[in-house]
Amino acid sequence: MGASRDLPFPGGYHHLDEQKVIGRGSASFDSAVTQLFTWGMHRGAGVKVENDAPAATPDASVELRWGIGPVGLTFCCRVIYIVDEPRRQGFAYGSLEGHPEAGEERFVIEHRPDDTVVASISAFSRPGRWFTRLGGPANRAVQKVMTRRYLDALVSQNR
Repeated sequence: MGASRDLPFPGGYHHLDEQKVIGRGSASFDSAVTQLFTWGMHRGAGVKVENDAPAATPDASVELRWGIGPVGLTFCCRVIYIVDEPRRQGFAYGSLEGHPEAGEERFVIEHRPDDTVVASISAFSRPGRWFTRLGGPANRAVQKVMTRRYLDALVSQNR
């Protein structure tokens, strides 16, 4: 695990790469990093979070639940590495057994030289369960919707 560190992502997977300007300046960067590492971005996107550590750290496990009651899906992941640079912070997690998808997702907040703060989400995945194999393109649409919800959550939390 950790293949999401470098491009190109591995073959045989669907690839996703989205980014959005979420603010400007050091305060926006610091706030976005805090929201990301404490799972605020996920919660802000409507995902229930159960975690074994208060912040994303290597080997921390997280259980994410999206949906209502029995219609919801549970996604179990483990943080596999941290991005820790002065103007670039983030982490990646990999899916665990039983996750609807098999792959990795990387979340990075970057404070660029022009003072903009940009959030990037990149992933590679393929179906991990029978129902996601049947879902085909619908799975990619759901992943894209959730990615945009994550990015929008960071924007709203940094106003």
